[in-house]
Amino acid sequence: MVNYKIADESLAEKGKEALYIAENKMPVTAKVIRKRFEKEKPLKNITIAGCLHVTKETGILARTLKAGGAEVYLCGSNPLSTQDDVTAALIQEGINVFAWHGNTDEEFYWCIKQCLKAKPNILIDDGGDMIVTAHQEYPDLISSGTIIACQEETTTGVKRFRAMDKKGVLKVPLFPVNDARCKNQFDNELGTGQGIVSAIYGMHVLFAGKNVVIGGYGHCSSGMALRARGLGAIVTVTEVDPIKALQAVFAGFRVQKIEDTLPNAEIILTATGCKHVIPPTIEMFDKLKNGVILGNLGHFDIEIPTKELYEYAKEIKPIRQNVEELIFPNGKKVYLLAKGRLANLVLSEGHPSEVMDMSFALQSLMSEYIVKNKDSLKPGMLEVPTDIDDKVGFLKLKSMGIEIDKLSEEQYNYIHGFLEGT
Repeated sequence: MVNYKIADESLAEKGKEALYIAENKMPVTAKVIRKRFEKEKPLKNITIAGCLHVTKETGILARTLKAGGAEVYLCGSNPLSTQDDVTAALIQEGINVFAWHGNTDEEFYWCIKQCLKAKPNILIDDGGDMIVTAHQEYPDLISSGTIIACQEETTTGVKRFRAMDKKGVLKVPLFPVNDARCKNQFDNELGTGQGIVSAIYGMHVLFAGKNVVIGGYGHCSSGMALRARGLGAIVTVTEVDPIKALQAVFAGFRVQKIEDTLPNAEIILTATGCKHVIPPTIEMFDKLKNGVILGNLGHFDIEIPTKELYEYAKEIKPIRQNVEELIFPNGKKVYLLAKGRLANLVLSEGHPSEVMDMSFALQSLMSEYIVKNKDSLKPGMLEVPTDIDDKVGFLKLKSMGIEIDKLSEEQYNYIHGFLEGT
């Protein structure tokens, strides 16, 4: 029996079309790994709960985990990112889903709790809300050993868990899959970078010649800076990290304090993992240029100070789907994308399937690794094994028909030794 609560079961056929597209663009997750999983069933008798953006790509991950023998539960990691057609298709395939586009905060956590009530053995999180909720409200799942280990998909969640680990309150073994090279160097940089297209979708805006401000210069935001420049924008980066700021400078970007960018910025896009990239003061709001487009591609809706902007605006007008015109007391208008939430997932379809193939291949193989090594895993932050990261890279290259060189024994000994020198 499938357990679920979704928006509209009648959307299943449309969802199958979306899954078909993703399936063909995710050969490592959907074909290579799944074929072996179907044969070996490494996840037999395991329940896996994922608090993820329930998109067509996540649907491919769910199919692969199910093929490996797992009972799969999904809930959304963001109130506005769920693709309702995909959820309708997935429940027809026996995947338990509690997610719908536009749920409230109360409904969001209700969905998480429905997944935790299934007593999952592995948690796959995106942002940390499911694993934190398990610690706070379902500690018996941890103390009893029901939860074997967890995985975290995004930078924001990893930061939360590192803070928990530092304070000694992280009670589960946790693998920061986000930190694996096959994840953050592709999903983060390329996927989020291409996410600036959401601003084009939102306002049908021409980037060429625009003054675009990118908040941050980490893996995600540096990709956005690069793509904005590629579209012809005049790009300025803001940072708090001196090394990242230098990287931006030497990559050819202007670097300024956020306050100094506001009067001329025509598009501001953030992906920092921090709150209040634009300080939430009337003084700062009044510096914003009339007509500026504000978009966030970080995990939570607090990088752009959404709440404070809503409070300051004298009028809020929806002008197209997921775009609002905020009119300030002085008559100035600013345009907010996706209520300050992940614009690339709300206005478009999130990261392209090709890069999510590597991220979800890692999640699939790490689920298998957790089961195989369950008796030796200790609570705290654990690194994704390098051989699994490399394996995903090799499989992706192979799926693209690309071969690379291998070290000879002599070369291997040279770079791993110390005796041979000048």
